[in-house]
Amino acid sequence: MLRCEIHGFHFMDRELSYVGRDLEAMSFAENYHRWILSVFAPYLGTRLVEVGAGSGSFSGLLAGRSFQTLTLVEPSREMFEQLQQRVQTLDAPGRIKTVEAVFVDVAAEIKSSERPDSIIYVNVLEHIADDEEELRTAHCTLARGGRLFLFVPALRWLHGSFDDHIGHHRRYTLGDLTGKCRRAGFEIVRAHYFDALGVAPWWIKYRLFKSERMEPAAVKFYDKYVVPVAQRIESVIPPKIGKNIILVAEKTAD
Repeated sequence: MLRCEIHGFHFMDRELSYVGRDLEAMSFAENYHRWILSVFAPYLGTRLVEVGAGSGSFSGLLAGRSFQTLTLVEPSREMFEQLQQRVQTLDAPGRIKTVEAVFVDVAAEIKSSERPDSIIYVNVLEHIADDEEELRTAHCTLARGGRLFLFVPALRWLHGSFDDHIGHHRRYTLGDLTGKCRRAGFEIVRAHYFDALGVAPWWIKYRLFKSERMEPAAVKFYDKYVVPVAQRIESVIPPKIGKNIILVAEKTAD
């Protein structure tokens, strides 16, 4: 039986890793974020926690849903200040709480006060050195029946200079990610590759040409013209390969 304990750890490199978080997540790519949310939406509860919320790009979409509580956790001071400013502009149906901290340091408090049924990581888990400890902490924090939502970069052979530049510890395979989630105590509800059309452009730009930049104009073009097509295709034909992995898992026992 998995023993549920929540430990607090301070990773000195986390704040540095999160400085580029919104750049990597393409905060200006609304269609991309809406696509991610469309996969998560059928499984989301009403007591939500977003870990590594950054400046609130994905949080703003979550806030547009029906929820009781939305707790946004962000360790970077720079990102947290932007997050607070964004939250003040939101007209949300539930209570939003912002926490400037590393999640494992506040997980026990969040578990006690919020009783979360959904914990969300969008382009965050790959920044965390001990991702399995993070997943165990998420499992312990969730109420029974609660769900974990992950969106991470995929495929080790796509790992290039940009990944290093923004503080990625790893890219995942589907087997890697599902295995780690199962070891943390979760049962997999849904897991598959995401954004197959993005694989070739990513390999060319970040592996072949070793770029360390993500230009806003290129991302906006991709978001406007490619993402709608990719979403329609992948809604019918799940991809066998993709630039990312999207996963939903459930806590079925304490």
